[in-house]
Amino acid sequence: MNFPVVAAVSDVAPQLTVVIPTFNEVDNIDPLLARLRETLGALRWEAIFVDDNSPDGTARALRDRGRLDPRIRCIRRVGRRGLAGACIEGMLAAQGPIVAVMDADLQHDDSLLPRMYDAMTEGADVVVATRYAEGGAAASFTATRSMLSRTATVATQKLLGVTSSDPMSGFFMLRRELIDDLSPRLSSQGFKILLDILATAPAGLKIVEIPYAFASRQNGESKLDNRVLLDFLGLLVAKVTRDVVPIRFVSFAAVGTLGLALHLAVLRTILVNGAHFATAQSVATFAAMTSNFLINNVLTYRDRRLRGWRLLPGLAKFYAICGLGAAANIGVGSWVFWETSRWWVAGIAGSLIGVVWNYAVSTALVWRDKP
Repeated sequence: MNFPVVAAVSDVAPQLTVVIPTFNEVDNIDPLLARLRETLGALRWEAIFVDDNSPDGTARALRDRGRLDPRIRCIRRVGRRGLAGACIEGMLAAQGPIVAVMDADLQHDDSLLPRMYDAMTEGADVVVATRYAEGGAAASFTATRSMLSRTATVATQKLLGVTSSDPMSGFFMLRRELIDDLSPRLSSQGFKILLDILATAPAGLKIVEIPYAFASRQNGESKLDNRVLLDFLGLLVAKVTRDVVPIRFVSFAAVGTLGLALHLAVLRTILVNGAHFATAQSVATFAAMTSNFLINNVLTYRDRRLRGWRLLPGLAKFYAICGLGAAANIGVGSWVFWETSRWWVAGIAGSLIGVVWNYAVSTALVWRDKP
């Protein structure tokens, strides 16, 4: 395949950086680059693709294009996953004073970029391409996805005071200096980086919105699944509590709730078959801990996921941590009951200590950051 060659590129820094997170988007690279070249015209621009080590060769394809056009850059992330983190890394690597973020799947209307850039030069702090203002549309959404998206939008507006009509948009533009200031307080987890930016930024941002029609995906597969809802709820709780409660903790606690349900189901099943309570409780406890470990490994800590032989020592550590957490639960609960004589207060206090212990120590010892 012959790629277009750029004969001369200005040595002057770009006016605009377009950050594009990717995972398995090799078939969309050339159509997207063709659109950017046509849309941005004589504007000095660069495109930073942040690829999460796609197995389909996306990063390799981008390096090939970058050899012929130095405006095309690729950051290949190995051992790190997640759209929000990819966007943050790309924005921090930007050379341009104005940064756009868009998807690689051709669902975002690149023809809006010049209008968005003009709005920035006229004084906007953030420009949001919105599906929900007059003139916008998301006809490609299923009824369920549309309902969830609009419900999430209303929730963020009511709970966080966000004024944008589409705070979950993945297509926006902002000043590089804003992301420099906010990045230490942004979460690298989840998919809703714009919501995190708007909820974290100080009051008084000038936000301009431009409506657009969200298109259908042409190539590849959507990355959205049920984890997006959990990530959104985690981000919402984190921002409502001013980041006192981490996003990951919400997922960990939700998995723990599922584990409790499994524990009770296994316990009852074994008891009705005539087993002693101690035996049934032991089996149910190990079943719940094993389930919690496996689900957390895939869901809560998917960016630090343990694979292969590392699963066994990880599971052993998790058993030990949860065992100590249970002891802490019983000890604190007993003390609170002694002091208050209220069983439900004691039960809640013990459970809170147990889940916080399990989360904190598991994060530090089982799913710790890779060096």
